[in-house]
Amino acid sequence: MKIPEELKGKYDEIAPMVVSFCDEKLNDEYKSLCLRLLEKLCRKRPSPLLGGRTPTWAAGIVYAIGQANFIFDKTQELHLTATGISSFFGLAPNTAGTKASELRKMFRIDNFNPEWQLAEHIEDNPMIWMVQVNGLIVDIRNMPLELQQQAFEKGIIPYVPGNRIKIEVTDEEIRPVPEKQKSPEKKEKKKPRAAEEPGQKELLF
Repeated sequence: MKIPEELKGKYDEIAPMVVSFCDEKLNDEYKSLCLRLLEKLCRKRPSPLLGGRTPTWAAGIVYAIGQANFIFDKTQELHLTATGISSFFGLAPNTAGTKASELRKMFRIDNFNPEWQLAEHIEDNPMIWMVQVNGLIVDIRNMPLELQQQAFEKGIIPYVPGNRIKIEVTDEEIRPVPEKQKSPEKKEKKKPRAAEEPGQKELLF
């Protein structure tokens, strides 16, 4: 993603802090999500990065992405405390948490949006797969393949679970990427990015 010229300096200040934290505390997948959020902040008009302190933005980015991936849940393999995140950047937990809340609202960083979740959580998160079908809320993974396909084509779900096809989310599109299996799977057509409230739209039949 191209960074606007006027924001390159700010990006170059924040990115190393985010990378350092993810390299030390998390992993490359977390790092990729955090940098994607930073890039989107740079491209937003007007960019919120033009105000505020660099450590606060870095902490808020990590905190927001972490929350979307249950980072405060001790049962997760990768888990941290709010203090563990904020202290790395020299901040109080409330400061990092407030900035994270701002980012979550700005970019819909929640459990319904697979754009901001690790691959392992997309598959296991029931909130992503709850869809209204003729007025009834169902888990689309338990529905016929035809309905799953239509939900995917409408941008309601991130991939077709019946075909075991995962996706790569970018700013412009959702591109299906086959999951490694013994037998090859049919790829889905490229579709637009997930709709405004994935998991909450309705299919009518």
